[in-house]
Amino acid sequence: MPSLEVEKLSKRNHYEEITEQVKRLIIDGKLKVGDKLPSTKQMSEQFGVGRSTTREALSALKAMGLIEIRQGGGCRVIRSVPIDMELPELASLRMNRKTVLELLEARESLEVSNAAIAAVKHTDEDIKQLSQIIDEMERAAGDESEGERLDLRFHLTLANATHNTIMVRLFESIMNHIETAIHDIRRVELYSSAAVAERLYSEHSTIVEAIAKKDPELAAEQMKQHLKHVESIVLKHLGEG
Repeated sequence: MPSLEVEKLSKRNHYEEITEQVKRLIIDGKLKVGDKLPSTKQMSEQFGVGRSTTREALSALKAMGLIEIRQGGGCRVIRSVPIDMELPELASLRMNRKTVLELLEARESLEVSNAAIAAVKHTDEDIKQLSQIIDEMERAAGDESEGERLDLRFHLTLANATHNTIMVRLFESIMNHIETAIHDIRRVELYSSAAVAERLYSEHSTIVEAIAKKDPELAAEQMKQHLKHVESIVLKHLGEG
């Protein structure tokens, strides 16, 4: 099986560093279009991280259009440069209040729909995965790095529960831009406070309960309330436009 030329990880946010290293290998041509990546197990061992961290890095690489993740877990390089949304207003995104507002609005519209669709189309495995993430969130309250990681994983898993690949790609694209724009606010205000983490845990729990009950209207309403809460925290720190 292939092995990667990788460096030891230094940052706390390991999945970002893994994403960056593998992206660099692809851009530099050390991994070429058509090449298979090592298994998730092998990559996790090489980087010295858990498999969930490696899977997050692979999801990020997929969102960039660099790799495809095949059923059964194999990954293959499909592009040598990342796909970039051709929107000039995203070039100077950080703290551009108007664009952040538009991104949050787009996210809310998409995720409220995702929750309703997932309530109808989810599998037992989807509910199991979402419930496991909820349990991890409860244990990680106040750990900003874990909180951030689990929050993104929750919403991506929920998007996957729609079983609609277009919805998943739209979500990944919007979240990539939101993370770029408000990364520091999200980390400090949403994940470092145990009190906020407790409320976010509760909101995520009610969303999963509504999806498990196959109640699309309730799932949509719970997601809307959750995202309005998140938006209120973010907007408070963006300042007035």
